[in-house]
Amino acid sequence: MRTALYSPLLTVGIVVALLAGLPVASVGLNLFVGGTSATWSHLADTVLSEYIANSLWLCLGVGCGVGIVGVATAWLTAMHEFPGRRFFEWAMVLPLAVPAYVMAYVYTDFLQFVGPVQTFLRDTFGWEHGDYWFPDIRTLPGAMLMFVSVLYPYVYLLARTAFLERASGMLEAARTLGMGPWRGFFAVSLPLARPAIVAGIALALMETLADYGTVAYFAVNTFTTGIYRAWFSLGDRIAAAQLAAMLLAFVLFLLMAERTSRGRARYHNTTGRNRPMAGAQLRGPAAWLATLACAMPLLLGFILPAILLLKMALTEGDAQFGERFLVLARNSFVLAGVTAAIAVLLALLMGYGARLSKTTFANGLNRLVGLGYAVPGAVIAVGVLIPVTRLDNWLAGQWTQWFGYNPGLLLTGGIAALIYAYLVRFLAVALHTVESSLAKITPNMDDAARSLGLGQGETLRRVHVPMLRGSLLTAGLLVFVDVMKELPATLVMRPFNFDTLATQAYTLASDERLAEASTAALAIVAVGLLPLIALSRQITAARRR
Repeated sequence: MRTALYSPLLTVGIVVALLAGLPVASVGLNLFVGGTSATWSHLADTVLSEYIANSLWLCLGVGCGVGIVGVATAWLTAMHEFPGRRFFEWAMVLPLAVPAYVMAYVYTDFLQFVGPVQTFLRDTFGWEHGDYWFPDIRTLPGAMLMFVSVLYPYVYLLARTAFLERASGMLEAARTLGMGPWRGFFAVSLPLARPAIVAGIALALMETLADYGTVAYFAVNTFTTGIYRAWFSLGDRIAAAQLAAMLLAFVLFLLMAERTSRGRARYHNTTGRNRPMAGAQLRGPAAWLATLACAMPLLLGFILPAILLLKMALTEGDAQFGERFLVLARNSFVLAGVTAAIAVLLALLMGYGARLSKTTFANGLNRLVGLGYAVPGAVIAVGVLIPVTRLDNWLAGQWTQWFGYNPGLLLTGGIAALIYAYLVRFLAVALHTVESSLAKITPNMDDAARSLGLGQGETLRRVHVPMLRGSLLTAGLLVFVDVMKELPATLVMRPFNFDTLATQAYTLASDERLAEASTAALAIVAVGLLPLIALSRQITAARRR
C-alpha cells in the first residue's frame, strides 16, 4: 500500500490557491468597507431591480433554450442514423468558436433597418418605413437567442457523451419491456443523462452571467454592465464590489443548484454494456426533419455568422487593418501566449503535486483553484484591481522614498495585473486537462522511476512530461483561445492605450462601425476554431470505437 509522500510542490498549490482566492475575498471584504455608499443607494433605488430581473430572465430563457437544442441534437446524433449525421456529430460544437458578443454584432448588421434582410424586403415588396413590422434583435429576447446559439454545445457535448455511454444497455432492457423510442427516451435515457444535462446548462448560464459585450451592446442592463458602469462611469469601487458580490452569489447559487438537483439519486449503468449500440435508421420525413433540426442551430450559430463576417471583412473591413491590426494581434497574442504558458506550468506543478501528496488537502487546493472558471471576468477584474492597486500605490511610495522619484504604477500600469486576472479565471481549464491526463498514468511508473534513483523533479521531467506532451499542448491552446475571447476583464484592466482584438471589435461595434469590427471579430473566431477542430476529431473517434 502506497503512503502519502511529502512534496515541496504542495507549497506551490497553497500559494496559487491563495492568489486565486484573493479576488473573490477582496470582493467580499469590500462589502463591509466604508458602509453603504451613495452610489449603491442610487443604484438600489433605480436600476438594481432591473439588473436582477434581466439576469433572471436571461438565465430562464438561455437555460431552456440550450437545454432543448443541446439535448435534441445530442439525442439525434448519438442514437440515430440520418442524412448528414456523421458531419453533424462533430460540427455541432463549432458555435463555441464564436463569442456571443461577436454574434450580436453580426446579427445586428444583418437584421437592422439598413441591413440586407430588411433592404431586400423593401425592394421586393415596395415597402417604406412604417409599412411593416420587423422584430428588433437588440432586445432581451434577442440576447437570449445570441446566447442559445453559441452556448448550446455545452449541453450537446455532455448530453451526447451520456447518451453514448449509458443509454445503450438500458435502452435494450427497456425495449424488451415493450417501450417504444419516445417512451424509452423520456423514461430511461433522459433521466440517466440528467446530471450531464444540468451540468451543461449550468456552464451555459455561468457564461451568460459573465458576458458583458452582448448585453452592453443590446442595452440589456445586467450585473456585469452595472459593475462596469459603477467602476468607470461613477468611479465607485465599493458599489462595483457590491454588484460583483451579488453576481457572484448568482453563480454560486447555480453551482449549488446543479449539485443539489441530483438529490440522492444514482445514475450508474448497471447493465455491464457501455459500448454504443447501432443508431436507429430514420427514413422519409423523419430523417429530413432530423437533418433540419441539426442544421438550423449550426446555421444560425456558426455558418451564417462566419459567412457574414468574412463578407464584411473582405468588402469593407477595418480601415486601419494594416499596422494597427498587427499591433492589436500582437497584443492579443502576447497576453494569450504568456497566460497560456504560465497556466500550463502551474497546472503541471499543481497536478503533479497532488499526485505525489495523495492527500485530500492537496486535491482540495486544486478544486479551490478550479472554481475560478465559475467566477465571471468582471468579478475577477474588480477583485484583482482593488488589492493590486493598493499594493501598487504602496510600492510607488516606497520607491519614491528609496530612490527619490515616483515610478508610477508598476503592476496595474502594465499587463501584469491583467495576466493575473486571466490566470485566476482560466487556470482551471489547464488544471482539469492536466489532471485528467495524469490520472491515466499508472502510479507504477512513479514507483519504477524511484527504484531507478530518480527524484520527484527528474521523474516529472523525464517520465511524465513526455507522456503529457499532447495534453499540455491542448491545455495551453484552450487557455490561449479563452484569453483571446475574454472581454469584460480586458476592458476593465487593460493598460492605457493598450487594445486587443476583442476590445477593438467591441469599441468599433459600440460606435456602430459594425463592418469595421468584422476584421477583429473574424480573427477571434478563426483562432477559436483551433481547439474545436481537435475536439471534433475526438468526438468522431469516440463514435467509431
